[in-house]
Amino acid sequence: MAGAELPSGAAAGHPGPDRPPPARPVLLRGTDRAALAVALVDRLRRAGLPTGLTEAGDLVHALDVSPPLTVGALYWTARVALVRRQPDLAVFDEVFAAVFADAPPLPLTRASGPLVARRDDVHVPVPAQAGDPADGGGLPWATLPPAVAPADPTDSALATPERRPSALAALAELPFEDLDASQTDQLGEALRATLTRWPTRRTRRQAADPSGRRIALRPTIARARRTAWEPVALVRERPIRRPRRAVLLCDVSESMRAQATAYLHLMRAFTLVADAEVFAFATTLTRLTPALRHTSATEAVARAGTLVTDRFGGTRIATNISAVLNSHHGNALRGALVIVASDGWDSDPADQMDAAMARLRRRAHRILWLNPRAGAPGFIPSVAGMAAALPYCDRLLPAATFHDLTRAAHLLQEVGG
Repeated sequence: MAGAELPSGAAAGHPGPDRPPPARPVLLRGTDRAALAVALVDRLRRAGLPTGLTEAGDLVHALDVSPPLTVGALYWTARVALVRRQPDLAVFDEVFAAVFADAPPLPLTRASGPLVARRDDVHVPVPAQAGDPADGGGLPWATLPPAVAPADPTDSALATPERRPSALAALAELPFEDLDASQTDQLGEALRATLTRWPTRRTRRQAADPSGRRIALRPTIARARRTAWEPVALVRERPIRRPRRAVLLCDVSESMRAQATAYLHLMRAFTLVADAEVFAFATTLTRLTPALRHTSATEAVARAGTLVTDRFGGTRIATNISAVLNSHHGNALRGALVIVASDGWDSDPADQMDAAMARLRRRAHRILWLNPRAGAPGFIPSVAGMAAALPYCDRLLPAATFHDLTRAAHLLQEVGG
């Protein structure tokens, strides 16, 4: 109609009711996202970027949720999905630029023409299907290629990175005599960090608890006074649990020179976590508990070394065990977890060791003996002192490296309950 007005916006070039909207530009339309992600991840792995199946799956999910409209949007989507560390950004930028900067134009709209073939050693041509207007060229992930032959097993498997232990874990496998002072302090701090909990024991005291099994008579009767002495409200209680006591005896005689410092680190760990009582012995007994409670491992071990006046001398194990039993610290042994760290070489008679260990066995909850030579092949406790003490011990554990001490610490946490 001559005098009819155009719909609002039609004169300005906007789509009207009878005009279809223009095609919205879409990047990678019709592209297999899984093949794209796998090919890009493979290219990044060859360049040295640590990517794998997890990152490829994240990229496929990201492309499905938010299809990129531009190459810049594709860059940020791939960067967020594939890059995990700041130093890897340079490698990712280089690979992304090599793949997409020199790539042929991708179809941005439905009306776009076919892809232009680019045949080189980087972009492998893909055979076209029958009736496909494209000429078969383009990126390797633009179209799924037909399966013409089985894949080569040597090339299809992804290389798995070799897992190697850290430097600290490698030092933990070395004997104590091969470690210097700084390495021993580092391993001592790592050993203390492994002790995060300590077993508890049941006491005779009770505490009010709604989930308790036992009825507290006195609180229940006290509440019954409000209801004419009828026990309407029952007060329940449960036993109080407290940390298991621990008493540690460390041999610092001449035969234990290489192991004494490492064992003091173990004693310090138990002092901080389990509030243990620690004693060092050679020919006499020395209490080291206050010195080993220092926050610095180096300072704690140094203070403990200065307190022991007979360090690296003779050994009297049975005499020193009897000294602990006869002292005012003997009550700390009742129901306690007792750890003796020694090689068993004793100048006291074997019958004296037998009597001292029998007394200790009647008081302690568990007795564990750490021997640096117990892990050697064919070890037999033939030393008189060790042979006399072994029947009264619950466990004989090897303790020649920090790795052995860590395993012993975990075992002590289990048997202490």
